[in-house]
Amino acid sequence: MSEATPIGTPLPTNHGITLDLKGESVNSSYYRAMTGSLMYLIASRPNIMYPTCLLARYQANPKASHLGAVKRIFRYLKGCPDTGLWYPKDDSLDLVAFSDSDFGGCKIDGKSTTAGCQFLGSRLVTWQCKEQTCVATSTCEAEYIAAASCCSQVLWIQQQMRD
Repeated sequence: MSEATPIGTPLPTNHGITLDLKGESVNSSYYRAMTGSLMYLIASRPNIMYPTCLLARYQANPKASHLGAVKRIFRYLKGCPDTGLWYPKDDSLDLVAFSDSDFGGCKIDGKSTTAGCQFLGSRLVTWQCKEQTCVATSTCEAEYIAAASCCSQVLWIQQQMRD
């Protein structure tokens, strides 16, 4: 992905973040510091979680294209500083959960990505986005794996609420 990609332009699958074997290598400690800062920010900015987690996969051998994608996220954050999570104090405690998957989203190993979020009322309390541990053979199977992950998270939240 190029640094010159204008904001608002639709991104390709995986936000254009790929292994990039032929790209120019960059300073890995500088790259790790930047991705570490983004990982810290996803606690209040879940909208950057997916691309940040994709970029964190390349910390061992980052390329210029990966650094460009990190800088793009920082430019996005600079452009909308007032966006974030909001937790109203008077709200219901209904537990609502959502899950989704990206079938075969990883072009390296063909694994799908599981994503999900759980709300207590209108408050986002947990969210996750991770590569599945096995290769799904269909979209349906990838969705079942994502739903199972979401259900286990819901059961954990329910147990925490009981305790």
